[in-house]
Amino acid sequence: MASTSSNDAAKQALLNCPTIPLRDGTQHPAIGFGTYKVGFIPASASSAVAAPSDAGATKERTAEECVSDALAVGYRFLECAEFYGNEAEVGKAIQKSGIPREELFLCSKVWTTTIEKGPEAVRAQLDQTLKDLQTDYIDLYLIHWPVPNHHVEAYKTLEAMLQETPQKVRGIGVSNYAVEDIQELVDAGVQELPLVNQIEINPFLYRQKTISKCQEMGIVLQSYRSLRDGKAMTDPTLVKIAEKHSKSVAQILGKWCVTKGFVYVPKSVKTERMVENAQVFDFELDADDLKLLDSLTTPLAIETFQGLYRKCVNRDTTKDGSTEGVKMEITND
Repeated sequence: MASTSSNDAAKQALLNCPTIPLRDGTQHPAIGFGTYKVGFIPASASSAVAAPSDAGATKERTAEECVSDALAVGYRFLECAEFYGNEAEVGKAIQKSGIPREELFLCSKVWTTTIEKGPEAVRAQLDQTLKDLQTDYIDLYLIHWPVPNHHVEAYKTLEAMLQETPQKVRGIGVSNYAVEDIQELVDAGVQELPLVNQIEINPFLYRQKTISKCQEMGIVLQSYRSLRDGKAMTDPTLVKIAEKHSKSVAQILGKWCVTKGFVYVPKSVKTERMVENAQVFDFELDADDLKLLDSLTTPLAIETFQGLYRKCVNRDTTKDGSTEGVKMEITND
């Protein structure tokens, strides 16, 4: 269990954490709390057809309990989604916390099956998310996946809502978009480029071409799987750097993320891990550290990502299930 002094230090770090300016002038917290698989585990997004209500989901400690702990520790940016199946529980935690709404930064995403139903379904889902989160507005509302033949229309619906009901949605963005997907938006004549693109980013999946292109367009990167789902905690390079700085491997991964200018979104259901994950602002990685970390992405990792993207993006397929004709970027330098 984390000590009281450690908890206090983490809380101060979170309450005073740096912000990243978005293109519209909004200050986005540099660190937040991810709520995927918190209190509710939906069918895996990799199935591409799953919905929050699918059979087979399992339950654990409630999202209300976990998010309450995260807020108590000092997290003020909550990363949510329709697909996560727990926004009502997150809303209960927000309500019970007593934290003024203006001190929170809330982001949510609209899921693929809703996007496929058309603009009215997207509008209705925003209202449902606001109801579930018990808030009058969302700071960022994102397209969860670039559903072919639907995502441009869905994004234009977000644009319309931004103009028509700014009291409900303050900013819009995308998630899991490759460069080609963003280009589809540009080619379709959208008026507002996404403020953010939420993608997996960690030293083991450092998609430099996609990241550079987004940054050139003024799109801030939100990182998910920043800690690689705990699968890299014994990696020798990470362990060596962690020992050098007297930090944990998780803290090295988080520090790499914020050093690169990405929004860092760790997730844990354990309070002591929430505290640990937040302590990334009291040390620096040097040039040698960054060089080592930047070199951890392998060609196999990129190949594996490409396969997952093809599976998850819910592209139209031929009768035999092939993905012929699917646009796919080679995403690493």
